[in-house]
Amino acid sequence: MVFVLCPVRGAPRLGLINPSLLLVQIGWQYRKHSHPNLLPRFVSTESDSFSEGKKGTSRSSNSRSSSSQPTRSKPDEPSTSTSDSSGSLSRPPPDWDQDPDFSISTFSQLPHTNFGVNQHILINNEFKEALRQILWQFRAPIRYAFAYGSGVFPQSSRSSTSKLSLHPSPSPAITTAQQGQGKMIDLIFGVTHTQHWHSLNLHQHREHYSVLGSLGSAVVSHVQDRWGAGVYFNPYVTVNGTVIKYGVVSMDSLCKDLSEWQSLYLAGRLQKPVKILRDDPRVRLANQINLISAVRTALLLLPPHFTERELYSTIAGISYMGDPRMALPTENANKVSNIVTGQLTNFRNLYAPLIENLPNVFFKDPRCSDPNWADDPTVDATLAQDMDPVKRGNMVRRLPKAFREKLYFQYQRKFQIPQLEFNKMMEESSDEDPNRIKRRQGGRFEQSIAGDEEKLPEEVAAVIRKTISWNSTAQSFKGILTAGLGRTWRYVLEKVGKWREGMAKRQEREPKKA
Repeated sequence: MVFVLCPVRGAPRLGLINPSLLLVQIGWQYRKHSHPNLLPRFVSTESDSFSEGKKGTSRSSNSRSSSSQPTRSKPDEPSTSTSDSSGSLSRPPPDWDQDPDFSISTFSQLPHTNFGVNQHILINNEFKEALRQILWQFRAPIRYAFAYGSGVFPQSSRSSTSKLSLHPSPSPAITTAQQGQGKMIDLIFGVTHTQHWHSLNLHQHREHYSVLGSLGSAVVSHVQDRWGAGVYFNPYVTVNGTVIKYGVVSMDSLCKDLSEWQSLYLAGRLQKPVKILRDDPRVRLANQINLISAVRTALLLLPPHFTERELYSTIAGISYMGDPRMALPTENANKVSNIVTGQLTNFRNLYAPLIENLPNVFFKDPRCSDPNWADDPTVDATLAQDMDPVKRGNMVRRLPKAFREKLYFQYQRKFQIPQLEFNKMMEESSDEDPNRIKRRQGGRFEQSIAGDEEKLPEEVAAVIRKTISWNSTAQSFKGILTAGLGRTWRYVLEKVGKWREGMAKRQEREPKKA
C-alpha cells in the first residue's frame, strides 16, 4: 500500500507542527484475500483482532509498498506525495479503544501516527477557507469546530424551498459550493469553559442571542449545560455576510457523548460526514470510538449480507430514531436516503478503513477489484458479516458504556435475571479497571444477547430511541429560549416546508392507483 502524507493547512498552531497533524491521502491498492475476489486495502486506523477474533494473520505482510507513487490532486490538499518504505507507519496498539486516554493534549499522544485521518472529509479548498474565516470572527476561543448539514454537503434531492440566497453578501466560494441556493451553514463549536466563552461572545456578539443573553453568561451557560444535550444554539445570525447557525458545547460534554453515547445528540451528527475546521486530539480519539461504535451497532441491526447503502443508511438513521421531529411534520421523510445518496463516497471514506480492520465484516463484491471503485458513487458494494455469537458478543461488550448499560437492563428484564446476579455480572464487566487487567470481551450474558438474532435489532433500536428521545425533546424546547420566538418560528416553518417537499416527492414516486 502507498501512504501519501499531506500537511494539514490551517491546523491549530501549538508550537511546532506535530507530525501526527499530517493527513493521509489513501492510495487505493489491492491484494488477494482468502476468497477469489480482490478486496480494498485501506490505511490502517485501528485493530480489533485481539478481542473480536482475527480475519487472518498474514494480511499485514503485504500491506505496504516500497515504491513511491504519486496520487491525483485533490482540491482540499497539496498534490505532493512521499512514501514510507521503512514501515514507520505501523499499526496502532491492539484494543486501543479499551482504555482510551482522554487526558491527551497533543496529536502525538494518539494511538497511531495517522489515527483518525478518515474523519477529515475533503471539500473544495476555497469553500473550506471561507468556512474557516467565519471562525476567525469570534474572539472567544474555539478549541474544536466542524461544519455539517446540507449547507456544506449537498444531498441527492435539491431543495426548492429556497429560491433566493439566504446570505446577504456571501463569499463567492460559498455561493459556488451551494450552487446559488444560499442555505444556512450549521456549525458546532467545542469550547473549554462555557460561561467564560459566552461572556466573551456576549460582549462581542450580543445580537446573536435572544433575550436570555440579557441575563448574563452565567444564566446562558446554566441553560446550556443543565438542559437537553448540553448544546446552546444561535440560529440565523450573519457572520462575514453568511447566515449561520452555531451550537456551543463544552469539550468535556462533547467527548463524553462521543465515547459513551449519553445522548447521541452530537455523536449522531458526527456519525455522518462533517467538515472539521479546527481539530483537537481528544475529540479525534473520542470520535473514532464513536465511529467504530456506530459500525458495531449497525452490524447488530443488519442481516448477514447487506450493501454499503444499507450499512450507511442504518448508521445515518441512528441519530433520527427517537427524534421527535421525525414524528411531526417538521422533517423531510426522505432525509436519511437523501444524505446517503448524496454522500456515498464520503461515507465510504469515513467508514471503509474501520470496516477493513474489523474481523467479523468484510467487503464481498467483485466490483471492489476496480482501482477506481472507491470514488465511484454508482457502486453499492456488498458486504458480509460473521454471525458467530462469540464474535458478536464481543461487539456487544465493546459498545459505548452508557448505551451498553441500557441494553443490558433491557435484556435483564427479558431474560428475567435476578437483581443480585445481574449486579454481580455488571461488576465483573465494569470498565473501571485501574490495573487494566480486564479485557472487554463478551461473556455468556453478551453472547446470549448476540444469539437473540430475531429480536436483537428490535431491542437495540428501542435502546437507541430511549437514548435519544428525552434529550432531543428537551433540546428542542430549549431552542425556544435560546433562539427566541421569532427565530424559532422561522426555523419551524422552514422544516415544515422541507417536510411538505419530501411528501410531494414521495407521492410522485408512488405508482398512481388505477
